[in-house]
Amino acid sequence: MTAAQPTGVAVLEISALGAALVILDALEKAASVRLLQAELNDFYGFVLKVTGDAASLRTAVDQAKTTAARLHAPLTCAILDRPSPEAWKAIESPAEYQPLIEQEIVFTPAEFYANPRKSLAPMNQVSFAIGLIETQGFTAVLEAIDTACKAANVEVIGKEKLGGGYVTVLIKGDVAAVTAAIDAGRAKVDGLGKLIAAHVIARPSEAVLALLPRSLP
Repeated sequence: MTAAQPTGVAVLEISALGAALVILDALEKAASVRLLQAELNDFYGFVLKVTGDAASLRTAVDQAKTTAARLHAPLTCAILDRPSPEAWKAIESPAEYQPLIEQEIVFTPAEFYANPRKSLAPMNQVSFAIGLIETQGFTAVLEAIDTACKAANVEVIGKEKLGGGYVTVLIKGDVAAVTAAIDAGRAKVDGLGKLIAAHVIARPSEAVLALLPRSLP
């Protein structure tokens, strides 16, 4: 890290990608914090590393716990106060590609923050919503997303594999359309697989946008 390294880091480990995105959106809107990295940890979930001052990190973690409880999502978290220079070698992970699930597993949004896409509005001006359906099993999520896309005018923007059979498909559109699509899609999962999450994020935060596929307009 440079001399400008943050005073602390909150590490939050969530068992599903969908819940992780909802929690990230909530904590960033509640506190003055910044996403340092996100990292896949196979079946154990999605790890968020968030930086900021001590008070902001406490607010962020409290919001994360509240949101996780509402979602019934297991959450493990800790605040590292002024990590040592040696600890930073473990906290910040290098880029890593996992061939088994055919995707990057470490996401560093620093480049996004420094050079945001010209078409992306500030957080308080973002007018669209992001929806996601996460299942354990491909058949269920593909049936669900086909139903979702037939139910409303939405756009598929990505598919992510977490490991352990977890698959998440993300969609974009206006809030009403995304809500209708997710409601229709989640109803199709029963009997085909296990529903892990089905969420709508209205006006997603900057950190959530930084983790979405680069093709997002």
